[in-house]
Formats: sequence, C-alpha cells, structure tokens
Amino acid sequence: MTDQDTLALLAACALAAVHVVGGRLRFLGAIPRSGWLSAFGGVSVAYVFVHLLPELARGQEEIEAEGRLLGFLEGHVYLMALLGLAVFYAVETHSLRSRAARREATGDDRTHDGAFWLSIGSFAIYNAIIGYLLLRGELDEASALALYTFALGVHFVINDLGLREHHKDAYERIGRWIIAAAVLGGWVVGAVTTISERAIALIMAFIAGGVVLNVLKEELPGERQARFLPFIAGAALYTVLLQLS
Repeated sequence: MTDQDTLALLAACALAAVHVVGGRLRFLGAIPRSGWLSAFGGVSVAYVFVHLLPELARGQEEIEAEGRLLGFLEGHVYLMALLGLAVFYAVETHSLRSRAARREATGDDRTHDGAFWLSIGSFAIYNAIIGYLLLRGELDEASALALYTFALGVHFVINDLGLREHHKDAYERIGRWIIAAAVLGGWVVGAVTTISERAIALIMAFIAGGVVLNVLKEELPGERQARFLPFIAGAALYTVLLQLS
C-alpha cells in the first residue's frame, strides 16, 4: 500500500468517525442554531463553489475532448450536479412527509421504516463515493487531502444532524454505522479499481449537487434560526485556505 493509500485510509476513518461520534455533539442541534454549525455549512458551500465547480469545468472539458457521452445532451457534468441536488431533494421531501404521516397517525415524530431505508441507502452511496474520491489524483498532496477531508467532515456533521432528526433511534442504532462503513467501503473500492477521468468528473458533479442541497436544507428553514454571519465567516475562511493551498 502506497503512502497516498495510507493517508487516504486515515482520512476515510476520520470521516467515518464523524457519524459514529456525532450524537455526542448535542449542542450543535440547539435552537437557535449553533454558530459552529452555520460555519460548517459555509465551509461546505465554499468547497463546492470555490474548489469543486472549477474542477467540474475541467471535467467537462475532458468529456468534450473524449467525445460526447450522450449525443443529445450538452453540459453533462452540470446535469449530473443537478441530478445530485434533485435526488437528495427527493429523499429529504420523502423523509419529511413520512415523519408528518407517522406523527399524525401515532404521535411518533420519526419516519416510517421505508423512508429510513431509502434515506440511509442514499447516503450510503453518497458516502461511498466520497470515500472513493479520497484516492483520486488531485489529492496526492497531503494539504489537498486535508482540505478535502475537513470540508467533507464538517459536511458530514450537518448530514448527521439531519438524519438523526428524521430517524431518531433507528439512525442511532443502525443507520450511522451503515453510512460510516460506506466511507470505508468506498476507499476499498478505490484502492482496488481505477475508473476514467470522465467518470470521476461525473460522480464529483453528483456529489457537488448533493452537498449544496444538504447544506442549504439545514440552513434555510426559518424555524432553525440559522446564523448568517458564522455561515459567511466559515465560507470566507475556507476560501482563503483554498486559495493559499
């Protein structure tokens, strides 16, 4: 195993640990929202717009250079980003409706089993892709890997909070372990397989869309009393780090 593989494995373990220990960070779920959580959202969004989107533009050039993937479509990378956003919007909407239906029927404020498994399955795939991307060539340098791990780690904190709110004990008992293991599973797949740069560009686009949706759904609802200044501060500070790296 190369040094890069080892560093990527450590990063995967760190990301998986976020879900395992996330339940202990009770202060992040307080209302009004913790400034730290809004700052984490700013970091995640900055990573997408300052780092990932330029990479998507280069990925689109790669796709065009190799020939059209789908003859009747243009901008494949950006369509994948839109697909990622749409998929996680659908998962979130389904979870909200399931909670509302169960609350009305039984008074129990959590999702039905079907919504739970749909959500956990979706986030398991999401996390596996993120784990796989730890081994891509752009993360050869330790500084780039550290910035990626930090941005996705704080993003996982946000995801963890939303999943725990929707699924309650089911997430605590089994859900968090599944999506934590998915990160490590993605690293294993990345360590033993290689896919084309074009495919990497497309799956990165899907992740970008998912990150944007999963952050904004936690920041925008008024009842959460999210904090604008910490959000902007987190975005600005992480942008500076990206520019200096």
